Amino acid sequence: MPDSAEPRPLEPITSEGLASGGAKAGSWQHMVDSNKELLRRKTGHDTDYWVQRASEAGVSNDRELRDWMREDFGITGYAQYAVSWEMFGYPDFMLKDADQLIDGQYEHHPHLRPITDEILAWASTTAGVHIQMRKGFISLHSPRRKFAQVTRATNQAVDVTLRLEAQAMNGRIERVKTRADDPFTLRVRLTSPEQVDDELFTVLSLALAQNS
Repeated sequence: MPDSAEPRPLEPITSEGLASGGAKAGSWQHMVDSNKELLRRKTGHDTDYWVQRASEAGVSNDRELRDWMREDFGITGYAQYAVSWEMFGYPDFMLKDADQLIDGQYEHHPHLRPITDEILAWASTTAGVHIQMRKGFISLHSPRRKFAQVTRATNQAVDVTLRLEAQAMNGRIERVKTRADDPFTLRVRLTSPEQVDDELFTVLSLALAQNS
C-alpha cells in the first residue's frame, strides 16, 4: 500500500465498496450457480430435471439422494449439492449476503478486521480477482480457480492460505499440513495490519498469476 504522512484506519469493507472498486464480492449464491452449471455440464440436464427424477424415485432425504445419484448415475461431489439444496432447503448461513457474512466472522474479534480489510482493499483493485464470502472465511478467485483464502485462524491472527508453487519461500511463508489432495499447502499468518504490506501483495499477485 502507498506510504502516507498520516496513516488512517480503513473503514470496514462492504460488498458495495468492493463492487465500486472493480471486484465483485459474492456470497454463497455464486457457489449455488456454479454447482447448478456443473450438474448441467456433467449430465446434460438442469437441476429441476433431477429434482423431478429424485421425487419420482421416492427419495426422501439427503443421504438417500446422494446414494441414488452416485450409485445409479455416477453423479458425485458438488453436482449433488445443486439437487440436495433445491429439494431439502438451503442452510441459513447461505441465505446471508456478503456483508452479513464478513460481519459475522469478526463480530467478536474486531481488532482483526482491519487485517482482512487491507487484503480486501488489494483484491478489490486488482484486475482478475473475484471475492467470495463464506461463513467462516473469504475466498479469492482468479477467472480460472481459487488461489487464496483469508481466515480468522485464532483470537490473535488471520491466515492467508495459498495455492502457490513457491520456488523460494521467505520467512513469512509457512508450509501447512493438508490432505494429500489439498493444493493449499502454504500460508502467511498475520497479527497486525502493518504486516499487510508490499511483500504480501507480491505473494498474492504471484499466486493469482500461477492460477490464472
